[in-house]
Amino acid sequence: MNTSPHTTFRFGALLAASALVLAGCASTSTEPAADTDTATQAEAFAIEDAWVKAADSGMSAAFGELENASGEDIVVVAASSEVSPMIELHETVADDAGEMVMQEIDGGFVIPAEGTSLLEPGGNHIMLMGLEQPMLAGEEVTFTLTFADDSTAEFTAPVKDYSGANENYVGDDSDMDDMDDMDDMDDMDDMDDMDESDDHEDHDH
Repeated sequence: MNTSPHTTFRFGALLAASALVLAGCASTSTEPAADTDTATQAEAFAIEDAWVKAADSGMSAAFGELENASGEDIVVVAASSEVSPMIELHETVADDAGEMVMQEIDGGFVIPAEGTSLLEPGGNHIMLMGLEQPMLAGEEVTFTLTFADDSTAEFTAPVKDYSGANENYVGDDSDMDDMDDMDDMDDMDDMDDMDESDDHEDHDH
């Protein structure tokens, strides 16, 4: 069968046009994947059953179940709140004597892909230190969490009365308290010395 040059040209042009259309469709289909890559860790985060231990002063802690809806691990690296000038992410571990103590966790709270990480008394928790105002049951506290990609998320937790979560803290205020107690004792000794000196002077007269 004879094929004219015009027919061959038309057929080739149709193939070229089809290839361009297919290429356009292929490039369009990759755009949603690019959008997924730009999602932040904070956008995948949620928290359930959040609460804070009531405290008059000093230290307290926040708890709850951290959730990750993404297909990759996300990491909470810091927390802040207006109620506390110093907040750390803590774990509870056994020391050399077998006693449970609290310490700052290395690397933050890792929330596994499509999983959860539990903050609970006797375990991981958000530690509030240097409280200058009481946190009373029924009040609410707002926290800001910072993630490994520098994204942030806020949550609000109610304050509840709780008698537990009294583990010792490695490097806590206890040393300061001991120093204050020693200062108080020194002051009392100084006063006693002054009284004894006054007594001697009275006897001399």
